Amino acid sequence: QVQLVESGGGSVQAGGSLRLSCAASGFIYSRYCMGWFRQTPGKEREGVAVIDSDGTTSYRDSVKGRFTISQDNAKNSLYLQMNSLKPEDTAMYYCAAREGACVYGNTWLGYNIWGQGTQVTVSS
Repeated sequence: QVQLVESGGGSVQAGGSLRLSCAASGFIYSRYCMGWFRQTPGKEREGVAVIDSDGTTSYRDSVKGRFTISQDNAKNSLYLQMNSLKPEDTAMYYCAAREGACVYGNTWLGYNIWGQGTQVTVSS
């Protein structure tokens, strides 16, 4: 069964940190581009960061320097370290996968495996 399960969300004050985790199963993890996305009510889902099987990463501009995406291929796990959190980072965060290499230029498209999400709330 193909599955992505996120964990690690919570409530923090502005300036705080959280580390999200995503456990993958049911597919060959090393053959997929992995990403983190987020969505708030009434807004479209937006890409946050992606990582290739070789460790190449890409971030949306608003999180560069604050968020770090990483993975442990041996554990089929994806992570998102979020530092210096801001109230505007408040959202449901989703882990996602797309088969093959990440496609930079169309960085946020083509993901067809999704987790159920984990809520991140940042208070001012």
